[in-house]
Formats: sequence, structure tokens, C-alpha cells
Amino acid sequence: MTKQERAARTRDALLLAAAQEFQRHGYDRAKLSAISSQAGVSSGALHFHFENKAALAEALRTDASHALRRAARLAHRRRTSALQALVDVSHALADLLRRSIVVRAGFLLSCEGAHGTGLNLRQEWQLCVQQLLAEAADEGTLAQASPGPHLAGVLAASTIGYEVLSRTNPEWLSSFTLTGFWEVLLPTLAAPDTLTELRPGGTDTAHQASNAALRTGFVPASAGPALP
Repeated sequence: MTKQERAARTRDALLLAAAQEFQRHGYDRAKLSAISSQAGVSSGALHFHFENKAALAEALRTDASHALRRAARLAHRRRTSALQALVDVSHALADLLRRSIVVRAGFLLSCEGAHGTGLNLRQEWQLCVQQLLAEAADEGTLAQASPGPHLAGVLAASTIGYEVLSRTNPEWLSSFTLTGFWEVLLPTLAAPDTLTELRPGGTDTAHQASNAALRTGFVPASAGPALP
């Protein structure tokens, strides 16, 4: 193993340990000594890679953001329609949050603004929803010609609400739960001739997008409670 490979593995181990520590205790109560011990490295090795706790949190936020953006880009690129892309991206987002403790911790730190930049993944998700709804309107696949000024916020709040609820019950991020959400919503959102072509459970693209995001970069599978 080269020096560069060892350094990359050490960094990955530290991020995984930090994600576990932040999820257990929150940012303020998380301890660097516990993170280095969990990662199996010395305190010096931790500080070689990350100056302080804020730097660790920022790295988690960045990794989560990159993973979610990769999944969204892939779902958008392979879409059959904007509405189906919206469904697929929501399933990819839920899948990443369910399967990766790094994504969950980074998402939580980002949304709560814990000692970092203005990066806010909830806002990014709302912008993604807004863009896809606008594209759906251009395609003429919405039940109403215009999605209205508040629809994107309602959709974003509804789907992000599942992430909040999943912190105590991971079932909220299950494919079954999200499919049920779209089964209720799509009949009021989509034009009748479009509805029959939509798959509320997501297409293969949704699963491919989350898998690709997990394989690219450091986004390990969950080390905490999650659905099978």
C-alpha cells in the first residue's frame, strides 16, 4: 500500500468515526479523542488530516453534498420525464440517507448549520424540486399549467420531513413509505395522460443513481441503524 493510499484510508476511517460520534452525541458534545480512538489512529494523525472538529464537520457536509448531487445529476441525465426524475431523485436521496451514515451525518450537520459554511442541503433539495417542476410545466405533464409559487416548498418540506422522522424510526426512509407518498400525490400533480406512465416506486435509474453515488468517493454504507 502506498503512502497516499494509507492517508486516504486514514481519512476515510476518521470521517466514518466522526459521523458515528456526531450522530450519537451531536456536534457540541462530540469528542475528538473518541473519534480518533474509534478510527484506530492517534490524535496526531487526526490533526494531520483535520485541524479541528469544525474541519471534520465541514468534510462530512461536503461529502454528503457531493453524493447527493451526483445522484441527482445521474437521475436527471437519464430521465424519461421531469416528473419521473423528481420521483427518482427523491428515492435516490432517501436511499443514500438510509444506507450511508456519512450522508446522514453530513446532511444533519448541513441542515442544522453546525459550525460551518452556509451549505444547506435542504435548500439545495428545494431548488432541485423547483427546477424539475418548472421543467415538468414546460413539458406539459402537470395537472396545472403552472406549478404555483408554493408547490416546490410543500414537496420539499414533505420529503425532508421523512428524514427528520427517520432519526427515531428508519422506516420513514423506506422505499415502501416513499412510494406510498407518491401514490397519494401524483394523481393530483400529474396530468391524466402522464399519470399512467409514472412509477411512484421509482425506476431503475433511482437505484443506479444512489449506487453510483455510494461507489464514487467516500460514502460508506451505514454503521448505524438502518433498514435492510
